[in-house]
Amino acid sequence: MSEILEIIMIVSFGASWPLNVIKSYRSRTAKGKSLPFLVLIFFGYIAGIASKLMNESYMASFSSKWYVLFFYVLNLLMVGADLVLYIRNRRLDKLAEKNNGGTI
Repeated sequence: MSEILEIIMIVSFGASWPLNVIKSYRSRTAKGKSLPFLVLIFFGYIAGIASKLMNESYMASFSSKWYVLFFYVLNLLMVGADLVLYIRNRRLDKLAEKNNGGTI
């Protein structure tokens, strides 16, 4: 039961990431984004994955509980994609500022 509740939590928390990645891709700007927030969430998912891998009872039953780790990895990939888009969009913001004489 605790795994099901954990999945509900991680799916609920991560449901917005695909939409956020699409918005970041389409907007082509980093305005409104927080790099420290993205990095903190990214490392939080890494810590969650590491805790699963270090948990002996979880690893002993991994063949029947792999799906819990799957959602952590999926969310990590989504946040990673958003981080890459943040870097791209930051460069685009700087380029637009340079081309517009400092005004956007």
